[in-house]
Amino acid sequence: MTTHPFKITIHMVSSLDGYIAKKDNSISWFETSDNYEKGVTVTEQDAAEFLKKIDCYIMGSRTYELALELSKLYGWAYGDVPTIVLTHRALPVERENVEIYSGDLNTFVNEQLKPNYSNVWLVGGAELAKDFLRLNLADEIRQSILPIILGDGTPFFDQIGQEKTLHLKNVTAYKNGVVELCYEIIK
Repeated sequence: MTTHPFKITIHMVSSLDGYIAKKDNSISWFETSDNYEKGVTVTEQDAAEFLKKIDCYIMGSRTYELALELSKLYGWAYGDVPTIVLTHRALPVERENVEIYSGDLNTFVNEQLKPNYSNVWLVGGAELAKDFLRLNLADEIRQSILPIILGDGTPFFDQIGQEKTLHLKNVTAYKNGVVELCYEIIK
């Protein structure tokens, strides 16, 4: 049996004060006019090459509903990459590459993700990220911190109930003032 490297990355965009969404779920705060002179510039080609390495996205139901709403204005952000929505609710499936899963997360990871994918990104939300952290199912956390303080909203990490030791793998500061932290989760 051939084994391939497998990794689940929790990726979140947050404000400096740790919020991933405003109370009204608006995303206007995602736009930044900041300019950090020493920052890295990312071209569309760089971004496209990076995204090609992600072979599956997973998300919770509220993130999926927001992504569907935003897709009406901006298009589907996840392209043709398989996207699995973890929920106990009946949700519309409007794309061929989207499927719904409801069940045990350990079973999901070991029986559905590991045999089929190598680079899985959990892209929302906070409750799902908390579940993956508690069950030791995530391998790394990538947090993109935008240059804004929201003061209120949905926190990225809220009452996880466990201490997690991390190893800083990388820090990147971008021209637009966004700082990306990449941590390996020590298991």
